[in-house]
Amino acid sequence: MQIEPDTVGDAVRRLRRAEGQIRGVIAMLEAGRDCADVVTQLAAVSRALDRAGFKIVASGLQQCMDAKSDGDDQKANLAQMEKLFLSLA
Repeated sequence: MQIEPDTVGDAVRRLRRAEGQIRGVIAMLEAGRDCADVVTQLAAVSRALDRAGFKIVASGLQQCMDAKSDGDDQKANLAQMEKLFLSLA
């Protein structure tokens, strides 16, 4: 199953933002910043990564729901998407 181009663009933007946040966390650690500040930024990075993953999984679920396949194929696709979704939780 291919990821739709709009979803790819959105996920890439989110991941690039997370990439910048990770660079910021590394700089904070190297500068000896307060632990609470570092953990706060790590939590923000984690949320950004989660959102990118959820966006991709949600797109896959939508494609599965829109698919014109027989019941067994659609059930297998939904089961696969559920497994991917739970891997992010």
